Amino acid sequence: MTQAKKVAFLLANDFEDSEMKNPYDEMVKNGHEAVIISLNSNEKLTGKQGTITYTSHLGIDEANADDYSAIIIPGGKSPSHLMDNTKVQAFVKEADEAGTTIAAICHGPQILEAAGLLKGRTLTSYPGLSTEIEAAGGKFVDKEVVVDRNLITSRSPEDEPAFIRETIEKLGVNAW
Repeated sequence: MTQAKKVAFLLANDFEDSEMKNPYDEMVKNGHEAVIISLNSNEKLTGKQGTITYTSHLGIDEANADDYSAIIIPGGKSPSHLMDNTKVQAFVKEADEAGTTIAAICHGPQILEAAGLLKGRTLTSYPGLSTEIEAAGGKFVDKEVVVDRNLITSRSPEDEPAFIRETIEKLGVNAW
């Protein structure tokens, strides 16, 4: 049996509820340790639809990118609350340099953009971000899921099954 992995979720208030809940639940179901990282530890974070609330395990100051096999970035407005934080940017930069899987859905790629990671990369996102992605040197494609080396990106809640499948495949552990 393959070793379970530690998976970080970068999260702030106003996340897209299902884009957090479904990947989180699948990671746990597959035996992974899911760690919620926000700006502060023990922060109560509520989805923009108001259907779910999580409490962060760690603040970004306490988080070390080397500890994680994957980072998942749910969309909604959560990425806009995190993207300008230099420690969040450094965290995803370190993970990218190490080849760690980074899975970002909907507005999640905004954090990757803020960290300067899009140049020469192909990805997808919420379609309204296509101009931003291209301005940052990335190539936007309108597909349910795009895998570019260690980056996995998807557009919206409808794409979650493909997003989750690719993320689990990258981690190499599957309970089925």
